[in-house]
Amino acid sequence: MSTPREVDLSKVRTIPVAGRPNKVSAGEFATPPAGDRSFGAFLRALPDVLKAADFRRVVDAIVHAQRGKRAVVVMLGGHVVKTGIGPLLVELMQRGVITAIAMNGSAAIHDYEIARFGATSEDVAAGLRDGTFGMAEETGRGLNDAFTRGHAAGWGMGESVARALAAEPALAHPELSVILQAQRLDVGVTVHAALGAEIIHQHPAASGAAIGETSHRDFRRLAASIEGLHDGGVVLNCGSAVIMPEVFLKALTVARNLNDGRPTGFVTCDIDMQRHYRPRVNVVQRPTMGGGAGYELTGHHELMLPLLTWAIVEALGSG
Repeated sequence: MSTPREVDLSKVRTIPVAGRPNKVSAGEFATPPAGDRSFGAFLRALPDVLKAADFRRVVDAIVHAQRGKRAVVVMLGGHVVKTGIGPLLVELMQRGVITAIAMNGSAAIHDYEIARFGATSEDVAAGLRDGTFGMAEETGRGLNDAFTRGHAAGWGMGESVARALAAEPALAHPELSVILQAQRLDVGVTVHAALGAEIIHQHPAASGAAIGETSHRDFRRLAASIEGLHDGGVVLNCGSAVIMPEVFLKALTVARNLNDGRPTGFVTCDIDMQRHYRPRVNVVQRPTMGGGAGYELTGHHELMLPLLTWAIVEALGSG
């Protein structure tokens, strides 16, 4: 039996460390807490590598968009609203950072319930057993009546919800409603329904015609609002794995169809608890292939979005 062949390591070529490209240097390392315990010091103490570096780039892009009068479009899933992020989005609207809010139907329902009743997010499993899941009378009737009025008046779905909330005589927390505050601050707010996917579609007051027309009007409004992304705008997709990435891709192609291939040269970022196919492809990758940059930040909304908001406010206040 022959002896297996071995390579001769004494003949291996080596290179000096000084001439080797490195991905990480000591100057990029995190620093521990020192005398300055401010939030700005915390941000500066983050390591300048991987997602911490991407986080800084996203913050910088948003700040530059605000200062350059470019659009910042924030797209929302329902979980973002029901984890208490609404007040932070309102703050960014008040500061002139967010120029448009687009959300799926779930986000609109949670926002409506928080504003009107001060509570939301039922026990799905318990309600499913006896057929009461999603059957709240006031929520279903209030929103569907709003859509019906909006259909007749030529309003979009977001506008219809905002007007309905504004007309309520005794809201529990109007200051927490992203939809209502967006309307009051003249920030575009659109709602993008998925028929049969939302609890209010099973209510006796539901009108497919009203839901379809008001939501389609909002699709057209979103397509118009993203024209302002060109050359420096930002799109954030927060917590929507399917609806908003799909809606955004179609609205973007409409905008480009009507504007000679624009908008281009903008930044996109998907922020969610886990990675999904559609946000990665339809938000992060495809829209930025012709210029711009796309990022993914993975983490729980109740942690990531406060960090992002505080970082934006810190940056705006420092320059």
